[in-house]
Amino acid sequence: MKFKNFFAWCLLPVAFMVAIVACSQPSDRIVVGTKNFTEQLVLGEVLAQQIENKTNLKVDRRFNLNGTFICHEGIKSGELDLYPEYTGTAYTAILKKPAIGDAQKVFEAVRQDYPQQFKLEWLAPFGFSNSFAMIIRGDDAQKFNVQTLSEASKYTPQWRAGFGFEFLNREDGFPGLAQAYNLKFKEQPKVMDLGLLYKALTEKQVDLVAGNSTDGLIPTLNLVVLKDDKQFFPPYEAATIVRQETLQKHPELRPAIEGLAGKLTEETMQQLNYRVDGKKEDVKQVVREFLQSKSL
Repeated sequence: MKFKNFFAWCLLPVAFMVAIVACSQPSDRIVVGTKNFTEQLVLGEVLAQQIENKTNLKVDRRFNLNGTFICHEGIKSGELDLYPEYTGTAYTAILKKPAIGDAQKVFEAVRQDYPQQFKLEWLAPFGFSNSFAMIIRGDDAQKFNVQTLSEASKYTPQWRAGFGFEFLNREDGFPGLAQAYNLKFKEQPKVMDLGLLYKALTEKQVDLVAGNSTDGLIPTLNLVVLKDDKQFFPPYEAATIVRQETLQKHPELRPAIEGLAGKLTEETMQQLNYRVDGKKEDVKQVVREFLQSKSL
């Protein structure tokens, strides 16, 4: 027993020196995070493959993190180096600013405030905006002759709603939307996993859900997005947030990521989402083919 203790004590200085050397070596790994829905997985994989293709850096994928605030805390603490985000989400949920409809002002605000407050930087947008979308079955849209949220508000007291946890609690989500349109439902909206919303809607467990405007299943399931006729939702341009420290350590990241600027339209994003979500294709292969089609 004494010999074992002596041996352990002899090893401690060696272990300590190994730890110091490991910490002092420059990291060649980048950690990419995402939230927990299909589009985020696609965007995360786009970023990961683009970095792997255009630099010598290795990528750790930390996908399917549970929502905006988890990703935000992760990148602030250094657990993540970068992740895809939406300008309207950052503007209202993180910076706590009242929603506005001017996409350029929203982007300029987050680009200015994030470095000052969090030492984080916004890079050029991907090229599309993905707004919250209030969605009903096509049959109900025809039955009740509704196309807008204002028209639907007359019928929501008869309907049941299903929302993700984040939408249910964000000010630019259900609380503000309900006030803007005087929305009342038959019962308290159900908190649901984002991946189950459309299944619940098509199986008539709920009558209205909060999805995303670029979701690939919307056209294939004969669903209808209700028009936000009061323009409640702010613009949600998709872009990449990166730690300033990471950009300083790896300056090759900036041109690699900004090579994706403007390469994704709403239609393209919806098609990619459908291939992963609807056709159950492998996200890595879907992204690989997309990048090849853009000569990236």
